[in-house]
Amino acid sequence: MRDLTIRPARPDDLESLARRLGQRRYFADRLGRQSREQGVLLTAWQFGLVVGVVYLWLEPAEEPEIRLHLPGVPLITHVEVHRQHRGEGIGTRLIDEAENVLAREGFREAALAVELTNHDAEDWYGRMGYRRWRHGTVKCYSVGDGNGRRRVEICIVMSRLLAA
Repeated sequence: MRDLTIRPARPDDLESLARRLGQRRYFADRLGRQSREQGVLLTAWQFGLVVGVVYLWLEPAEEPEIRLHLPGVPLITHVEVHRQHRGEGIGTRLIDEAENVLAREGFREAALAVELTNHDAEDWYGRMGYRRWRHGTVKCYSVGDGNGRRRVEICIVMSRLLAA
């Protein structure tokens, strides 16, 4: 992982994010939320190119079940590594940095949601110490298409205590 730098996204990163990873609407939304201190969009850069992202959702969760069972717990969302860089440990580095940021902000726990059929992701998070909660599945919603339509995923929720 030569020359890998992880840092919060800046407004002028939007073009690079959209060009390399797509999802312009998503990244514009998250940069807006970050500017209002509702979250942090961490970006991984290698040799001047964005190679991965993770978003730290610091607002109350949209899902009522998460608000009920994990009140005040931030969510690690949208972990993405560019297809040409998968398997290089970048995702793990992004999660490590996400947890470090949250711990520095005083959070003691982090949670995340995984699409129910994404067993590889569930296994990966399990290896990092995340455990499935006992409250069943949750409906998670996409950022939307700009016309009021949001995609629904059925997810499991996993959480872990952060290092002090």
